[in-house]
Amino acid sequence: MSLPLRDDYRELFLSGVPLLDVRAPVEFAQGAFPGAVNLPLLDDEQRRQVGIRYKERGQRSAIELGHELVSGSVKEQRLARWAAFVSAHPEGALYCFRGGLRSRISQEWIRHHTGVSYPRIKGGYKAMRRFLLVELERVMSEIRPVVLSGRTGTGKTLLLRHLRQQVDLEGLFRHRGSAFGRRVQAQPSQIDIENSLAIVLLRHQAAGRRKLVFEDESGNIGSRRVPDAVLRALAAAPVVVLRRDFQARVSVVFEEYVDQALAEYQRALGPERGFQVWSDRLLDALERIQRRLGGVRYRQILGAMTLALEEHRQHGERTGHRHWIAALLREYYDPMYDYQLSKKAERVVFEGEPEAVLAFLRSQGLG
Repeated sequence: MSLPLRDDYRELFLSGVPLLDVRAPVEFAQGAFPGAVNLPLLDDEQRRQVGIRYKERGQRSAIELGHELVSGSVKEQRLARWAAFVSAHPEGALYCFRGGLRSRISQEWIRHHTGVSYPRIKGGYKAMRRFLLVELERVMSEIRPVVLSGRTGTGKTLLLRHLRQQVDLEGLFRHRGSAFGRRVQAQPSQIDIENSLAIVLLRHQAAGRRKLVFEDESGNIGSRRVPDAVLRALAAAPVVVLRRDFQARVSVVFEEYVDQALAEYQRALGPERGFQVWSDRLLDALERIQRRLGGVRYRQILGAMTLALEEHRQHGERTGHRHWIAALLREYYDPMYDYQLSKKAERVVFEGEPEAVLAFLRSQGLG
């Protein structure tokens, strides 16, 4: 009896079909698709042993070892988890790395155990990944991007949230984009980011959105690289500059990097541990830009930051943070931004406050 096979990769990603990934956990950690659930046929150690057997004694012996390792109660546990996934997601599909033995065995076991002929994805993870990389290049070559620029604290990310036709790179990269932008959770892998970005772009194009707004970013966001196809497109795109007065910018940075960031750390790690890790990372970030600041400015800002953190910890007094934020904006971020914007000056098509920028973008069909 032939079992169902799917190779309609575009539809799989556009419709958000639930995906059952039967690769080993180490493979899943290196790269996966948004929302995919990892319920492996072989765990990492079992996969290692089977791989050694394959090299030493060939495929048949490796398959025999695999059946020995996944038998009895181990096999029953695998089947119970797969059956629960299939029951919860009857419209889903499963895959392994290349769509070969592991996914075929899993598919057959599921049918024998549940009676359900669950679809297997042809070519597996490798084929889907290759499809997304090609589509990322294609879509970026066909859309008409607009770059939203502006000094630190103008609220570019906040403004993006008012638009449907936008790509939130910082959200996908799980990083706020600056030296101080590290989040409590680690960034996704480079592969995960590329996969997620390609799917976002595919869905925008499928919805008929040919123009998209991207926040102005450097080549790296945190420790991850912005794909070259995106960088090439943004390097030639028109630029819209968001402006805000200085004190408003200090307030935006304070809200994001103090109030929101600390709350995020404390939710994840608890009040005391969250505060400690958040404050340590602020100090570490400042140290990383010490050379660019220069010795005198670094020591001045470090003093202001240390005092603010101590007042915050001891007395709950937060206003001191505004002093080091203001100093960083004046002494570090504004000069750097002004230099970078000077290289884009000929591409600037509009400048204004948030309401004016929103109105302009919407007038350009970027609602």
